[in-house]
Parts: sequence; structure tokens; C-alpha cells
Amino acid sequence: MRLVVGVVAASHPAPTAVVTALAVVLAVGAGAPVGTAVLVGAAVLAGQLSVGLSNDWLDAARDRAVARRDKPVVTGAVSVRAVRAAAVGAAVVCAAASWATGLLPGSLHVLAVGSAWAYNLGLKRTAASWVPYAVSFGLLPAFLVTAAGGTPPPALVATGALLGVGAHLANVLPDLEDDAATGVRGLPHRLGRRASSVLAPVLLAGGAGVVVAGLPGRSAVVLACAAVAGALALAAGVVALTRPASRAPFALSMGVAAVAVGLLATAGGRLA
Repeated sequence: MRLVVGVVAASHPAPTAVVTALAVVLAVGAGAPVGTAVLVGAAVLAGQLSVGLSNDWLDAARDRAVARRDKPVVTGAVSVRAVRAAAVGAAVVCAAASWATGLLPGSLHVLAVGSAWAYNLGLKRTAASWVPYAVSFGLLPAFLVTAAGGTPPPALVATGALLGVGAHLANVLPDLEDDAATGVRGLPHRLGRRASSVLAPVLLAGGAGVVVAGLPGRSAVVLACAAVAGALALAAGVVALTRPASRAPFALSMGVAAVAVGLLATAGGRLA
């Protein structure tokens, strides 16, 4: 049981759960049958687990160097070997469940997860650190809509990409100093805290804006949701500037994504 708890803690359970839940909601909203929705949920859950676990596995030495007590491999709650085995196993399950939805949608999701692994494997250290987030979050809704039998519009991919890059900036901000101390210099590190804190909410609000602009109607509910998304994005930027160590900006970025997914689900995953 201790091993299981340690592996779960190393999987980044909160974002894993949020992304999986949002994926299922969007798939159902896009018209996916129950069986397909279950496969989609399993594929996304396994994929997110593999990404989170591979992050803690590959970053184990760096996390120990800066004494990250929030990391199970640093506290000794679980071994690097166990996290590595779980990451690889989750990736295999992800590939099987993804392709069970069909060759095209499955390939889109495998590519999305592979892109996230590429970030963990080294792209996070470069100026192209934003690319895996744009690719992975852009392909995820495309996978969901395609698995449901639809054709994802370019605006849907753009929405995912904008939200992904915004989330990347918000997620890295609390770790800028620790990252710099261990040789990681991705895009947020090169831009600096202030510029990244401003750019993150702009991208998040832009992603939500693409959804609102692409919806067929502008009801009071849609406009209210747009206002909520804008407020959450703004809050993410303000907190990032005033509380550098806080992880709230990433949680707020997930809130923006949740609002966008809710709007997309009610529109059947379609944008004009």
C-alpha cells in the first residue's frame, strides 16, 4: 500500500484527475458513445499518469539537488525504479486504450502524450519548452472529437494550444529559481517572471476567447462564462506576480480550461 500511495503521489494526481475529467466531459459533449467515452477516459488517465510519473522519474536528481520535499522520490516514499516502471506501464496502457478508439484518434493521442514525454526528456531545458504544451493540448481535443466520430475544427486545436502554453507558463513560475539552479532554462526562464506572469493570463484568456468567438450564439450564459474565464486568467497573473512561490496560478489556469471545456461540451465540441 505504501508503494501504491507513493506512485500515486508521484503521478501529479491533481492535474491528472482534472485533465481526465475534462476530457471525458468534452468527449461526451461531442457525442461519444458510452463505450468510447470509457476508452477515452482510460487512455487520457493512463497518458496523464505516464507523463506525471516520467516527470518525477527523469527529474529525480534535480529534485534531490534542490530538496523538493513535495516529491515522493526525494522524501523516500517511493523509489525511482518503481516510478520508472509505473511510467512505462502507464504509457503502454495509454497506447492500447488510445488505439482501441480507432487508428486516427489513437494516433493523435499517442502523439500528444509523446510530445509531453519529449518535454520531460529535455525540451523543458530549451527555448522551445512551450512547443510540447502547444502540441499536446492542441491534439487532445482533436483526439476527443475524432474518437467521437467528428472532425475537429482548427479553432478547437488553437484553443487547446493557447490554454496549454498559458498553463505551461503558470506551472513553471513557482520553480524558476530551483530550475535555474539545476540548469533548466525554458521559455518562462528566458522571458523572466514578470513577462511570463503577464503572458500567461493573456494566452489563457485568448484560449477562452477563441471558444466564445467560435460558438454559434452569444447567450447571457456564454458571456457570463467568458467573464469568469477572464477573471480567472487575470487572477492567475496577479497571484503569479504577488506570490511567486504559489501554485495557485496553475490551478486557476485549469479553471479557465474547465470553463472553456464546459462551453465546448454544450456546443457538442464544435466551433465555427
